[in-house]
Amino acid sequence: MEKNKKEANDIKECSIVDDTGHIDRRHFLRNAAIAAGVVVGGAALPEPVIATVVEKNLTENGKETGKRLGMVIDLRKCIGCKACHVACKSENHISPGVFRSWVKVVDCGKFPDVSRHFMPRLCMHCDKAPCEKNCPTGATYKDKSGAVLIQYDKCIGCGMCVSACPYRARYMDPKKETADKCTFCMHKVLRGELPACVDACRYGARIFGDLNDPNSEISKTISQNSVQRLGSEHGTEPKVYYIGLDEYTVHAKTDPINMEK
Repeated sequence: MEKNKKEANDIKECSIVDDTGHIDRRHFLRNAAIAAGVVVGGAALPEPVIATVVEKNLTENGKETGKRLGMVIDLRKCIGCKACHVACKSENHISPGVFRSWVKVVDCGKFPDVSRHFMPRLCMHCDKAPCEKNCPTGATYKDKSGAVLIQYDKCIGCGMCVSACPYRARYMDPKKETADKCTFCMHKVLRGELPACVDACRYGARIFGDLNDPNSEISKTISQNSVQRLGSEHGTEPKVYYIGLDEYTVHAKTDPINMEK
C-alpha cells in the first residue's frame, strides 16, 4: 500500500498554457451541423441527431479496455535532434505544413549563461479524450489497445475535435480534408513493431508499451522515476509521460503552429 502511494505521488501533473480545450456545447452543435456541411443523402444532419451521437460518445468514452498503450519521453536523454519528428513525417506521409509530432525548443537565460531545453510533443492518447467526446460522427474512437484513432471515412472535416484538444495535437489535413493526428503508428504496432518516433530515437529517450502490464518496460520506468503529465487539469488522463520536464519549458509560450518544427 505504501509503495503504491509513493508511486502515485511521483506523478506530477503540469498545467498547459492555452485553454483551447474549452468549447461551448451549443456552438459546437451549430458549427458541426452548419459550418462543417454534414450531409447524409444530400441533407444536413439536424442538431438533435448530432447531439445524440455526442451523448453516446460521452457515455462510452473512457470505458476500460484490455491494453493501455502509452509512451514515456525521457528528457534527460533527448538532445533535440528531431529525428523523431522527421521519422514521423516520413513514415506517415504527412502533408506539407502540418505535423503529427514536433519538438518544442525553449532557450533559457542570457548570454553567457544560457541553456536550451527540448520537449517532444504529440497526441497524448488520453483515456478521457475531449476529441472523442466531441466528434459528431464517431470518427474519433479508442481501439482495444486504448489508442485514440480516426476512422477517416467517417470524418466530415468539421474541426470540432481540433478545437476540443487542449494539447493542440490535432490538425486539419489540407489534402485529405479530414482531421488527423498521431496514431502511435498503429499500422506498425499491429505488425509487432515500434512507432516510428521510438525507432528513430538513437538515445533511448522514448519508451512505448502497455501501461496495464506491470512487467512492461514503460510501467517499470514510471514506477522507478518521478514522471510528469501535461494538462490533466482538463480531466483528460493523458497516457504520455515525461521524465525531467521543468516548469519553464512547459509554460514557455511557443506556438506549435508557427514555430520552426
